[in-house]
Amino acid sequence: MRKTLKHDFPIHIILICAAVLTFFPFFFMVMTSFKATPDFQHNFWGLPQWIQLSNYSDAWTRIKNYVGNSLLVSITSAAGVLFIGSVSAFVFARFRFPGREALFLVLLALLMIPGILTLVPAFLLVKSLGLMNTYGALILPYIAGGQIFAIFVMRSFFASLPEELFESARIDGANTFQLYSGICIPLSKPILVTIAIMNILGTWNDYIWPLVTIPDGRRWTISVGIVSFGSSYIGTESWGPMYAGYVLASLPLIILFMFTMRYFIAGLTSGAIKA
Repeated sequence: MRKTLKHDFPIHIILICAAVLTFFPFFFMVMTSFKATPDFQHNFWGLPQWIQLSNYSDAWTRIKNYVGNSLLVSITSAAGVLFIGSVSAFVFARFRFPGREALFLVLLALLMIPGILTLVPAFLLVKSLGLMNTYGALILPYIAGGQIFAIFVMRSFFASLPEELFESARIDGANTFQLYSGICIPLSKPILVTIAIMNILGTWNDYIWPLVTIPDGRRWTISVGIVSFGSSYIGTESWGPMYAGYVLASLPLIILFMFTMRYFIAGLTSGAIKA
């Protein structure tokens, strides 16, 4: 036991140092968000001497519209990715038709194309469809862009399910939709949550696409709005509201991970251990 502890001690030290380096910027951001201007000037690295809650009320007044836009876009696009991706994956996994494998390989090949290369073609397509400066300019491309990875992951999972489950359901009179909704979807909840989280993270943090397709500031997502919000404090001494805005922008993702981490880890590790 002692030999094991002695052997693991350097590893624990390295992990602790890595954790401190990882969480210190977030801790500093939260700490600074409660500081008043004099406290920030004279006590830069220390804890706030008094709590300035007005920083959060000021920040929320200015970014609440951006947060609402991001919630609408992220949740809608994630739901679209899950629905279309799961149906497509079910077809690839459980149906036999000519060209199935070739079509799936074409989809996999699309994963190798960097997203930045599709920026100009996607912009021209959205503009030609008259979707500029609408939520559809964000939601539809996000749904289309998230399909490939979702189909790849869910198709592999659906194909790994025992055929006996489907045969038993067919004997009981289940149709194709019931096989999809009654077997595949309930068993794939960790996979679905993992894909949803990854899509929400991507859409929440995306900056370039909303910037080029949404010129109207009232429809900006949080990634674009928070940059405009932060730049308004450059050259001033009111850093507290700016950091409070950063905290509020991060809060939905933190809450999301708090309530879904168990499913997220289960989804990442599904299939890693075989009976």
